[in-house]
Amino acid sequence: MARSEILCVGEVLWDALPAGLFLGGAPFNVACHLRAAGLPVAMVSRVGADFLGEEVLRRAARYGVGTELIEVDPALPTGFVRVTVDDDGNAEFEIVGPVAWDAIAPAEALLRRAADARAIVFGSLAQRRAVSRATIERLWETEALMVFDVNLRPPYDDREVVRRSLRRADVVKANEGELRRIADWFGLRGRPREVAASVAEEFDCRVVCVTRGRGGAALWRDGRWTEHPGFEVEVRDTVGAGDAFLAVLLAGLLSGADDGAVLRHANLIGAYVATQPGAVPADQPTSLTQIDGGGTDAASPPAAASDRPRARKARGSRRTR
Repeated sequence: MARSEILCVGEVLWDALPAGLFLGGAPFNVACHLRAAGLPVAMVSRVGADFLGEEVLRRAARYGVGTELIEVDPALPTGFVRVTVDDDGNAEFEIVGPVAWDAIAPAEALLRRAADARAIVFGSLAQRRAVSRATIERLWETEALMVFDVNLRPPYDDREVVRRSLRRADVVKANEGELRRIADWFGLRGRPREVAASVAEEFDCRVVCVTRGRGGAALWRDGRWTEHPGFEVEVRDTVGAGDAFLAVLLAGLLSGADDGAVLRHANLIGAYVATQPGAVPADQPTSLTQIDGGGTDAASPPAAASDRPRARKARGSRRTR
């Protein structure tokens, strides 16, 4: 059987927003949106042996996300984040720790599934402590497409973690601020286009995507630069908008869709999530069509131009910057 499953690795947690308690965590949000796009996906994380942990497993299953690789910790609690939202809808996070997702173990079942995975999505936040970081690095030894969501959250914005992750990533997604931070850390100069190209060259990455909030996003892919201006919406909160964007971006890349179509659809879904409370709102195709101006079938992923095989990062060619 051809590789098909995508693993999303890292934090699953509860976001305490002004509107209430919402299940989230960047890799979990990505997993939910990948499943909504029709792709088989499993979450790799760890929850506490508590009510919030039980609710994580129930809700993940309801979203159709595989829960077999979510471990239960007998001592550490389920992840929790206090979120404040300013008048522009921008969120600030107080990430409680240590919690269960800091202690994801490299179980045999996980390593077997990772060996057969089509893609593995991971971020920098879940690498803030040694146990989960070591597990994520074990998964880098597989042949799956590696998708790195930079996701810097002070004080967990570690230069060495980012450097090691970039060296192993095939696909990188960062917002403008994160790209500037990467440029400062690694001595890269120029406008976002030049910095993205330098990241691709220095770290041997095939795809570098830069999100710009209200300004849309841009994509460096195999030497091509593509931009989309985004969609004008009334922002409720931005929690999870980038995660929804990444899920649709990855779905499009795996299908071999045209870069412009991929960016348009990813921006559309990200804009929709920003109009809703929480990171994984109910699917509302009518609302999507209104945002898009009726120009496309917004509820469907972009059509594939071809099913191009993905480039594999050669183990012996990693740069050492």
